[in-house]
Amino acid sequence: MISRRFFCGSFFFKAYLSAVVAFFLLAGQCLAPTCSAGFSIGEERDIGEKLLLAVRKKFELLDDPDIAQYINKLGQQVLAVAGPQYFDYHFFVVKNDQFNAFAAPSGLIFFNSGLIKTMQSENQLLSVLAHEIAHVVSRHLSDRIAKQEKVSTASLLFGLDSLAVCNPALTQGLFSGALAENQLAGLNFSRQDEEQADRLAFGWLTIMGRNPTAMESMLKTMRRITRYRSEQLPPYLLTHPNPEARLDYVQSLLELERSKIGKKPFPENLGTFPFLRFKYRVLSQSVDPEDLRAHYANTLASTEDSVQVAMAHYGLALLSAQENKFQEAQKHLAIVRNEFPGRDILKVDLAALYIDAGELEKAVPLLRLMHERNPEDMYGTFKLAGLMAVKGRYEEAEKFYLEVAKNMPNYSQVYYELARVKSGQEERDASTFYLAKYYLYEGRVKYAKQYLSRLEKNTEVSDDLRKKAKVILKRLKELEDA
Repeated sequence: MISRRFFCGSFFFKAYLSAVVAFFLLAGQCLAPTCSAGFSIGEERDIGEKLLLAVRKKFELLDDPDIAQYINKLGQQVLAVAGPQYFDYHFFVVKNDQFNAFAAPSGLIFFNSGLIKTMQSENQLLSVLAHEIAHVVSRHLSDRIAKQEKVSTASLLFGLDSLAVCNPALTQGLFSGALAENQLAGLNFSRQDEEQADRLAFGWLTIMGRNPTAMESMLKTMRRITRYRSEQLPPYLLTHPNPEARLDYVQSLLELERSKIGKKPFPENLGTFPFLRFKYRVLSQSVDPEDLRAHYANTLASTEDSVQVAMAHYGLALLSAQENKFQEAQKHLAIVRNEFPGRDILKVDLAALYIDAGELEKAVPLLRLMHERNPEDMYGTFKLAGLMAVKGRYEEAEKFYLEVAKNMPNYSQVYYELARVKSGQEERDASTFYLAKYYLYEGRVKYAKQYLSRLEKNTEVSDDLRKKAKVILKRLKELEDA
């Protein structure tokens, strides 16, 4: 939840950093660092936990469990080669059309939908993701925030709001003044920070057997956008290292790697279908439907590439479903399934269409089969839980929802659904507890505390629920007092 740079290091919004600090202030924290070298690990964990509770108040996240599990699995692949970590990392997609990604202390990393829109492969996404992880691993962000002596609370809060609503003009005027006062000048990453993050990310990609030229292609995209928007960029972005310098550095790494492997080509791009499906689902939730429809129509008219054609139909299936044209959506999805016959996830997509169309009995066998084949797929599990709830089979619904909550503990909607299930079972206290957790993970801490306090003080509530409520309230108090 802190804001970092405009894309990989040099591209990160300075507002990213100010956003981190702003969240800090919103949570009632003091920005005065305890040491000049950076926050302690414990302090950074506390900051991250606070920000995790507050982020939903400032950013519109694409919380689809399908989107969330894909990007988090990619993140875990990088962390597997990065080595043991101090933090539990969380990866999010923000509904925002700006070409941007940003990271926060304790491993909170965000990707704007506008950035994902420009990507063409999973390796490109991994290159940005690895770069952001590298900044957290190297603790660049915590060190720079800790060195900051004075930050205007009003400016940071205002800046965070302007970032959240994507108002560049507002942000530009605000941070121009802040820079003039030298209040934010120390928050941008240095060229040395960027080179270190690029070097780590490059090494991780090669260890993973991924094509490191994806870093080069993403930096070229960043350079093109920077040039195109050079007159529009606010001054705080101009203080970041020139993407041209980063591109030169990464290209030198590529030449060195080529000298090691000789004529052997770099690995081919992996994960074409999973990435494209993820991308199209992100677009369906973040881009104007008419613009998407025109784009897909143009794709179908201009290419004979079977994969691109199939994915255009996938996009049209999502659009049709949004418009409640379920038969049309099923026809488009049938074309996709014909192109990718072995992709079980498309059966979950079909089951989701059946549910939306009210054809529940068609969805049941599909979702049960998919859950048996891949119980780790939380998208299918969440759909199956919802289906059981609709059919009044609350015990099964609760079981599946709890699986989702265990694997995706920051997914707020699962707690809302659990509250509904418990209400259906006439377990009012348990319903209240899950509703409190829903508000907590929505960032609405005030309401969460009200519900939790009500449970803690009610002697008629079970000891187990009162204890759970007390533990959460205690932790919230610890964070407030940190």
